[in-house]
Amino acid sequence: MNDDMVRISNLRINRPTFEIGEVSFTIPRGAVVGLVGPNGAGKTTVIRSLLGLLAADAGEIEVLGHPAGASAALSKTGIVLDQPTAAGDWRAQSLGRRLAPFYPDWDEELFTELLERFGVPQGQRIDELSRGQQVKLSLASALAQRPELLILDEPSSGLDPRSRRQIGDVIRQFMVDPRHAVLFSTHITTDLDDLADELIVFVGGQIAHHGILADVKGDFAMARGAGELPGGSALGAQRSGEQWSALIRTEDSAKFGPEAVIDEATIDDIIIHLAAEHERAIA
Repeated sequence: MNDDMVRISNLRINRPTFEIGEVSFTIPRGAVVGLVGPNGAGKTTVIRSLLGLLAADAGEIEVLGHPAGASAALSKTGIVLDQPTAAGDWRAQSLGRRLAPFYPDWDEELFTELLERFGVPQGQRIDELSRGQQVKLSLASALAQRPELLILDEPSSGLDPRSRRQIGDVIRQFMVDPRHAVLFSTHITTDLDDLADELIVFVGGQIAHHGILADVKGDFAMARGAGELPGGSALGAQRSGEQWSALIRTEDSAKFGPEAVIDEATIDDIIIHLAAEHERAIA
């Protein structure tokens, strides 16, 4: 059994409004991989390409041992996008009957169980459901396919904390099976703190950092101080009067001297300052 559910090698996509350049990463079996970055960084573009919805200009994509978009891969991939894909005039209870013919392992009992667990009104039109109910409907249909790979593109955006916790609990339950894997793209980075195994930070159409989540957070720290900023070792430095703050490599902490305050970096700190450093570099 292949240990990698997804392999992306030297992916390049060039469009008038955006560019993905030389992106490579894998999603190992048994892992939850978080994909984070600012708006427009290219996260959704990469997801669309590995689903076969967007053609690459160069590189290779393999999903579950098949080319991107192959029916054999899609039948084993559960997908939750940031917008509902089902017709608005369908009713939640009929969605399962419409999807079942396309998925050989469709589990109608699980689908109904999840709708009840999530509190999704089964007789209501999809376009009458709340944002949270639509996301939960999409998640229920994705899991009822009995997939091996689950791809989530901003599922928790706009959801209340209770709904986000429900999604996290369902992902943990899904990952009890070591044959499964999840790619989770999100702006709400706290959802990844106790969920993700790996983190990919996407900035400007490229991977700015990738590693085991604990290692990524350990690689960086936040430094704050006043006066002159030590040159060459600060990332995405920001000033407010005499005060400055910057993301630094943890190994460079000693360079900032006893006057600087060094704190742990959050995922948000890493994203914000790596994005600022990218913008500075291309300015």
